[in-house]
Amino acid sequence: MNTHDASHLLIVEDDPSLAQWVKDYLESHHYQVTLLLSGAGAIDMIRDLKPDLVILDIMLPGKNGFDICKEARQFYQCPILMMTACNDEVDEVLCLELGADDYLIKPVRPRAMLARIQSLLRRAKPMGAGTELNCGSLLLDSTQKVVLKGGTKLPVSNNEFDVLWSLILHAGQVVSRADLVSELRGFDYDGFDRSIDIRISRLRKKLADAKAEVSITTIWGKGYLLKPE
Repeated sequence: MNTHDASHLLIVEDDPSLAQWVKDYLESHHYQVTLLLSGAGAIDMIRDLKPDLVILDIMLPGKNGFDICKEARQFYQCPILMMTACNDEVDEVLCLELGADDYLIKPVRPRAMLARIQSLLRRAKPMGAGTELNCGSLLLDSTQKVVLKGGTKLPVSNNEFDVLWSLILHAGQVVSRADLVSELRGFDYDGFDRSIDIRISRLRKKLADAKAEVSITTIWGKGYLLKPE
């Protein structure tokens, strides 16, 4: 991630007027912005430019945003913010399941977009030099946001790392969904947000696949409990 100059954002959006408006707005807030009006070259551009954050529309010519997000997650660890014109929970859930960090619903509200971008960039930064946590057979390093088991790196995304870090800090205690949403997404839980559920589900599978000897239990009506097995 770019830590010295203005953060570099890549916008992949096929509506030229919307793309230019978003670019102008973000540049007025001191971000460096690159535009791409088709999904066809998005993967190569993400790989070559290594932007600090990608704003990715779902409906794109050449290759849709779902496919781009899924493919980019094989090598790209910085935040991906999806944009959808459809206020459909299925789209929102699929965005998160494919590895997106957050999503915006069109029409885009500029201040909401800016707040999401600032939150994602802030969370993507290291939590503190040399900060480590141990739990069971796991070692979490917040400097690089990596999870290690016996020296082997687990394929955990930044937002999954944040959830795991928070749960380990409160190991043995029940952490509510509302607290996790507030801490990790920066707004109050509205009773409908499923992003934390999806991150927990993905984490459970990755921890089980790695035989990590750590379990995350859902406490019905209360939240989540992490403990070494």
